[in-house]
Amino acid sequence: MVLKLEIFEILLIKAKEIAEEINARVIVLVYPSREDVNLEFSGEIVIVGREFDVSRENIKKLPFPVSIGLPNLLSLVSAFLKSRGIIKEGEFFVYVTKDSIGIRKVEEKTMIANEFFERYEGIINRVLEIAIELSIEGREGVPVGTIFVIGDTKEVMKHSHQLIPNPFKGHHLNILDPKVKNIIKEFSFLDGAFIISSKGRIIAAGRYLDVDPKSLDVTLPQGLGSRHLASAAITKITKAIAVTLSESGTVRIFKDGQIVFEHNPRLSFRSL
Repeated sequence: MVLKLEIFEILLIKAKEIAEEINARVIVLVYPSREDVNLEFSGEIVIVGREFDVSRENIKKLPFPVSIGLPNLLSLVSAFLKSRGIIKEGEFFVYVTKDSIGIRKVEEKTMIANEFFERYEGIINRVLEIAIELSIEGREGVPVGTIFVIGDTKEVMKHSHQLIPNPFKGHHLNILDPKVKNIIKEFSFLDGAFIISSKGRIIAAGRYLDVDPKSLDVTLPQGLGSRHLASAAITKITKAIAVTLSESGTVRIFKDGQIVFEHNPRLSFRSL
């Protein structure tokens, strides 16, 4: 019987061979089964899914939540590689999971902006983590829908107002603090949006976004309601990024008035 560790080592060898055969300059390891990755490769190695303690110059770490699914992970990796100028659109990279191997073409139309990775990476990762958990678990078992608006706080606050007294006023809570996750979940039932600074501080919750999607010429796929229109509009009129969670469980990221990421972890969870 072949052990999983042996399978992974074989896949690493094959990945290098394939990368050299197709002139791919990047190998992506998705949630590798071991930390001491032994792969001698002249190009770049990207590790996704865990914050491994690696010091090699050609290894980069992307701690995206694995629960968003392989297709979404690869889309984010593709956007990252392109935004950092590591490889160009139309080029290929090889990816390896714990039990599979594949080839991915860098998408020609990558809508996720550089600041996603340079300024907001850790914050958006944490927001995605919370949104995914809320999608699957709900709040006390009840589905919830909410909005997280990240960055360009001064402008976002200009274009919004409180629906209720701000529960975070006077506090200095940061979404990157693991202890804050449950606090966010407790307030997820509130109408309105969470406002989060570019440093991760939670500025407000229960915030109504004063934006007019029609006047901003915001158009979204049919069936998406006011929450998504408001998220699109606020990201079009400001430099913020918005993450929405709908009651159906779908998580979407908006940038510049458009959807740049979409995933329903609830459906993935049920199919396991």
